[in-house]
Amino acid sequence: MRPIFTIHAGEYLVATKIEENFPDARVWVPSKDDGIDLLVTNREHSKSISLQVKFSKDYLGNNVKPEIAQGIKSGGWWTFNREKIETSPADYWILVTYSFHSRDFDFIFIKPSELVDLYDSLGNRERINSYIWVTKSAQCWETRGLGKKEQISIANGTYNDPSRSLTSHLNNWSSIHAICPQGS
Repeated sequence: MRPIFTIHAGEYLVATKIEENFPDARVWVPSKDDGIDLLVTNREHSKSISLQVKFSKDYLGNNVKPEIAQGIKSGGWWTFNREKIETSPADYWILVTYSFHSRDFDFIFIKPSELVDLYDSLGNRERINSYIWVTKSAQCWETRGLGKKEQISIANGTYNDPSRSLTSHLNNWSSIHAICPQGS
């Protein structure tokens, strides 16, 4: 028997986290793949947001230098098509990172237009390779193209480049909270 549809790990993790923390939220899986992975509504179905979910396994694992590993919780890697981000019908993209060592997940909530702005500011054009690190001190950075010195300063918590920061988007559930305020 073939399944009619499946959801990938990232979609499952996002849906589960929403249902755990926002009991009045309803999470829907569209039957057609048109750029929206999950639809979230409030209990009354009067408010909604659409989500595109991208999951990455931990690309840091055991292959990172100790001076960097000490401060990094997880690191994800994605290849994006700029046009797909620009024309995305989703209200938010959620990038899910997995921590190999702590067996934990982090969620980066970002509007597609803000994601395009980030990559524009870094000079990325058509095909975008993105390396995102989450630190143990709850900071989040786009690290593609950084040298070892900058990587170490991210791990130490001393890096400061607002154009690369995704910290304000890290585990920021305010978009869900806006439609289901009774959640935590």
